[in-house]
Amino acid sequence: MTLADQAARAADGIRSAVAAIDPATMQAMVAELARAARVVCYGVGREGLMMRALAMRLYHMGLDAHVVGDMSCPPVGPGDLLIVSAGPGGFSTVNGLVGVARAAGARVACVTAEPQGAAPQAADLVFHIPAQTMASDRGAAATSVLPMGSLFEGAQYLAFELLILALRDHLGIAPDAMRARHTNLE
Repeated sequence: MTLADQAARAADGIRSAVAAIDPATMQAMVAELARAARVVCYGVGREGLMMRALAMRLYHMGLDAHVVGDMSCPPVGPGDLLIVSAGPGGFSTVNGLVGVARAAGARVACVTAEPQGAAPQAADLVFHIPAQTMASDRGAAATSVLPMGSLFEGAQYLAFELLILALRDHLGIAPDAMRARHTNLE
């Protein structure tokens, strides 16, 4: 298989996964973000990188957005939203943070490929991205040309950018306002 063929298969896999997201779920996530006083994002590994990318875009939108583990991350409470990523349905740290956030009165949204997992089942909102993760990358379940959880992570990136576009429209934020919040310390 040529590099071009692999790229086409990978891109088609990401497109298919994002196209399969329920539009009502996208709108529910927009509504959750629009009403949140503060948004805190968390994920492990490469999913964590995608969550950091989402937090950055939320900040560019002017939202009070943070990443769990950063020294400047404030506590969460009523009116706040914790967004966790648990592609395969749960991780010990994700499950623990969901419990802490709920006990503090925050709402929880879980981005996952496995909505029956422990983390999504404990969340207020499940953002289901039907894509291969490390939980489904072996045997007949492995359909992506991309290794392990890469299909899910790539789909997260695209889905999050589309989420930002929908949220930007919902909140009436101009693209130039987002650009004005981009760092100049590069």
